[in-house]
Amino acid sequence: MSEVGQALIRTLNDEDADIAEVCHIISKDPALTATLLRMANSAMFGLSGTVDSLERAVNVVGVSMVRSRAVSICIVNSAKLPVGLDRMTFWHYCLLCAGYAQWLAIQCGVNNQEAWLCGMMLRLGEINLGQASPQDLPRVEATPIQPGERWVREREIIGFDEGVVTAELLMHWDFPPTLVNGLRHTAQPLLPIEFQRLPALLNLAGRLADSGAITLASLKDLPLMLLNLLQLDPEQLLKTAPDAHSLADVSMFIS
Repeated sequence: MSEVGQALIRTLNDEDADIAEVCHIISKDPALTATLLRMANSAMFGLSGTVDSLERAVNVVGVSMVRSRAVSICIVNSAKLPVGLDRMTFWHYCLLCAGYAQWLAIQCGVNNQEAWLCGMMLRLGEINLGQASPQDLPRVEATPIQPGERWVREREIIGFDEGVVTAELLMHWDFPPTLVNGLRHTAQPLLPIEFQRLPALLNLAGRLADSGAITLASLKDLPLMLLNLLQLDPEQLLKTAPDAHSLADVSMFIS
């Protein structure tokens, strides 16, 4: 993780961190600033008109959104994918999962920027699993993969699912406990004694990202218990379903 990335993560734990501080940190990395502005002028930010400065982007969409994207860019730039994981396919999934997590969070009253960032980071643990057990990665990634099946394979073949490993990474990077716990229980959100909405919606987002574009069939295939606990109705969700392409335009994210 770059120094700028570490500094941005520290602001996640600082309630007093303001726009000026976040912009100052990001501006130390011209490449990061340029990528953020490119994203701000794409469909990813959902803005109309041209955004020509970091400060304007923050003022329009908020410091939380810009910071979450900045942290994710730092993560992408620092990640070294093992053999067996296609770079563009991998990050496309991550962006799609992030977008679906943000959308579901809005429906559930969960912090949508925290949900976006967790969705983006969910599969980081698979990078580590692939590095630690390269001989097992082809079995984990063997196609076809049904929604949610990767987590089951990881536990059966390696002993851990990617969410658990990502949670350990986040602890090492000093992310807020809410995000750590959300990712730790994503693959098995009903295991904790007390139900938590963040891991449950991340579970749904991950399954939808496995499916690709949202359809009524993919929504109805989601675990019914999680839908009921989050008070989500597939037919109502379909009415507000986001466009997969606008959520996961990797060309705007990876140069």
